[in-house]
Amino acid sequence: MSLAKFFEECPNRRYIEFGGKGGLGKTTFSAATAYWLAQQGYKVLVFSVDPQASLSDIFERDIFGKGPVEIIPKLFAQEIDADRHVKDYQQEIRQKILDMYGLDAIPAEIEDYIQAAAAEPAMEESAIFDAVVDIVVGGEYDYYIYDLVPLGHALYYLSMASIYDEWIDKITSLRQEMQEYAQVAAILERKKKTEEDLILAELQDIKQRINTSSSILTDRERTAFFFVVTPEEMIILDTLKAAGLFAKYQVPICGYIVNRVIPPELAQQNIPDYLRHRIEMQEKYLKQIDATFGDAVVARVPEFERDITGLEMISKVAQALFGS
Repeated sequence: MSLAKFFEECPNRRYIEFGGKGGLGKTTFSAATAYWLAQQGYKVLVFSVDPQASLSDIFERDIFGKGPVEIIPKLFAQEIDADRHVKDYQQEIRQKILDMYGLDAIPAEIEDYIQAAAAEPAMEESAIFDAVVDIVVGGEYDYYIYDLVPLGHALYYLSMASIYDEWIDKITSLRQEMQEYAQVAAILERKKKTEEDLILAELQDIKQRINTSSSILTDRERTAFFFVVTPEEMIILDTLKAAGLFAKYQVPICGYIVNRVIPPELAQQNIPDYLRHRIEMQEKYLKQIDATFGDAVVARVPEFERDITGLEMISKVAQALFGS
């Protein structure tokens, strides 16, 4: 099945993700798919939470941390400033502590802890969870193209979502038991809400946001995940391994896109030995890709003559991905 055919036959798949090792073309295909869908008349948002993302470079627009930026009619792009979200998250925590305990100011030792926690991966992940949820719950767009972080980080992200979910389930269960006792005490003291009510509500809110965020990656009805692979031995092996791990987390893998294929017809021309050897090597691994992934290969995209930046080059990639 071609990629264009996939979108035609799977109209409910509105969350599109491209994954793979860094530098294989995930951001390029995210941008090109968003461009093609916008050309078909859909309102599309392509976004990234990866601090190393290059949507700004590809679109030749400084979009980092500026919210959704309209690139062409119906095509919006967004690069999330994770650091700013961490700061917002810190401020939100301060405000909740003030509200929960009726304080006028954050005690110095707690402020030190909040500052130190900003360097912890968990704080950044929480901020990313929130940012993704904020983007998708609005429902403003027909399609959301999620330019994922590289494979290792994406797997870590999925595993942490699962761990957080289980951890919050246990904490919530304990809190619910404690709440029963706290409510009795509150009735005796004529209080409307107990401290346990507030903590439990906060935990349930965190759980809901984590579930919403991670479900985007794993929704088998609305999400489509495509691996980007190049005709190289190590990339094929890494992709096979990653596909197994992603399947373990219920990620709906819908196909593989082969990138940077050197046009084989060049071999008929007078070309340097270096290039001829590259073509021969690719021919070997292209056969391996076809044998390994079969009909799940939805597109082969050639190596282009220059970097993919600017709408003209994005349009060329879109043509290669989806056909003219």
